[in-house]
Amino acid sequence: MLPNLPAPVGAYSPGVRTANIGNLMFVSGQTPRDQASGQILDGDIEAQTRLTLANMERILIAGGATLANVVSITVYLADENDWGEFDRVYRTVFTPPYPARAVVGASLRGILVEISAVAAL
Repeated sequence: MLPNLPAPVGAYSPGVRTANIGNLMFVSGQTPRDQASGQILDGDIEAQTRLTLANMERILIAGGATLANVVSITVYLADENDWGEFDRVYRTVFTPPYPARAVVGASLRGILVEISAVAAL
């Protein structure tokens, strides 16, 4: 388990780094789960996005990467209408040139956002 992160709730690794196919790190879908309590943050899309991105950043750092190494992101939103609010927060974390990104609507079982990433080291 990575430090400062709640344990995964399923059979997956929060992040995997490999040199076999290029020096890449794959970050599993992260959610707005509080690192201390393990509970889902009961907040709006902006608050949940901030926490989700912070959780992703912790995994990247543990794997020897930073947000600057991220080359691709997939975002899942429970409500596609939250795209604008999500994008505003995203722009405070990432700077140009932005990673490649896809945003899709999804049924997320009680959360508003989930984010996965690929980083090149």
